[in-house]
Amino acid sequence: MQPSRGATAPAPPPNNDIVFACQHCATSFVVDAAAAGLQLTCQKCGEPTTVPNPALEDSSAEALKISDLQRQLKENESQRTEITGYINQLSIQLHRWQLRLKSLHERQQKLQAELAELAKS
Repeated sequence: MQPSRGATAPAPPPNNDIVFACQHCATSFVVDAAAAGLQLTCQKCGEPTTVPNPALEDSSAEALKISDLQRQLKENESQRTEITGYINQLSIQLHRWQLRLKSLHERQQKLQAELAELAKS
């Protein structure tokens, strides 16, 4: 069976309509935006289902995103603080080793000078 030449795809619902699925049986519904938040009885399964409110979902999704970004920023700052602490500890340790190396170098020069004095004698 061939499709007719004049057939077109169904038009998407206008912007003032809400498309959603039954929470129980996934039957698709299209309702006017004024029904947002109301509870309807599904024509297929007979169970009550709530019409979603896109405005609340958008603000809820945005609030979740903001919360997640704030959590990530806090975690990032915590890791930065930890790494800065490690860098400070290692800088102090490096300074100690540099002082120790300088001390050993001075001692080496002193011992070599003494050895040279004894070799002359």
